[in-house]
Amino acid sequence: MYPPKAESKVASNVINLDLPPAERWTSLAKEKAPQIKDMLVEVKAFVGAFGNGSIIALVDKYLAPLADTLPYPFADELKGIAKATDIPLGEVVLFNVFYEFFTVCTSIVAEDPTGKLFHARNLDFGLFLGWDIKNNTWALTEKLRPIVVNLDWQRGGKTVFKSVNFAGYVGLLTAVKPQTFTYSMNERFSADGGYIGLIEWILGSRDISWMGFLTRDTLENATSFTEAETWLANRTLLAPAYFILGGTKSGEGAIITRSREEALDIKRLDPANGRWFLLQTNYDNWENPPFIDDRRTPGDNCMANMSKSNTDLPHIFDVLSSKPVLNKLTTYTALMQVDEGHLESFLQECPDPCIPW
Repeated sequence: MYPPKAESKVASNVINLDLPPAERWTSLAKEKAPQIKDMLVEVKAFVGAFGNGSIIALVDKYLAPLADTLPYPFADELKGIAKATDIPLGEVVLFNVFYEFFTVCTSIVAEDPTGKLFHARNLDFGLFLGWDIKNNTWALTEKLRPIVVNLDWQRGGKTVFKSVNFAGYVGLLTAVKPQTFTYSMNERFSADGGYIGLIEWILGSRDISWMGFLTRDTLENATSFTEAETWLANRTLLAPAYFILGGTKSGEGAIITRSREEALDIKRLDPANGRWFLLQTNYDNWENPPFIDDRRTPGDNCMANMSKSNTDLPHIFDVLSSKPVLNKLTTYTALMQVDEGHLESFLQECPDPCIPW
């Protein structure tokens, strides 16, 4: 499968961290404004389906004022995006809130026989957000692909980190800090989920971290794999999550399983005992995944068949392009290598026959 068609490769843009926060996204936001507005039609249709009196309706009422409660620099960045796109601020906040709750993904960290580390992921998004019976696609997933962008976050003209983002989303789901660590986030389903944390934030709790904002802080400021692991394992979160990290040395790979309050488990690479890769979907590693969404077992089998001796980004791309790891929700596949600060991503589509998730 690698390399995929040239037209599927995602273009890169620069985010200049030396600019005032309200101006950092102006150029990209203006360029992608029509596609962002088109995508928001699907998001608002989902929100509206809950009706008056629901939690979503309550959240929607407070979305624009919510921006002023966010930590620096995120409030100003969202306001700048709203101004550049001529989209109401509440809708821009809604766009950023959604990624705390609806990201369904597969992430892989693996090392080759020399100890070189590779990190890759599928970003699956749009579950339950409008199934198009005619085309066998998820409506929101189709609208998201046109706004996938690679970002080179720079300060003083030099790269601080790189990420794959949906244009207009200011948090981080996939990123690499060159010569330091790689990162991806998968959603963790929990009864004590993000909605509860969001309500607590609206009601005034400020001792919890938004996942996307915590990871921005981590990529900007953490100076090692160990420091990044400590930050992501110990901060109180608005929503539960899986944080997947890769480092620069043999054995530096971890899946951090998070409740909102603490790390429940940290599973690490252990190449000396045969654990040369980690693969995480959306279920705790000590539990069996449900039969209706078992991407873990075929993913593990593909990695084992690939073997450690063949570990590289093209082969891992093939694993992530294999059904059902690849499914109708998959928007992109990202490939990262920490030593060179390498990041490339490709839009993905799953041809029929293909499962919805």
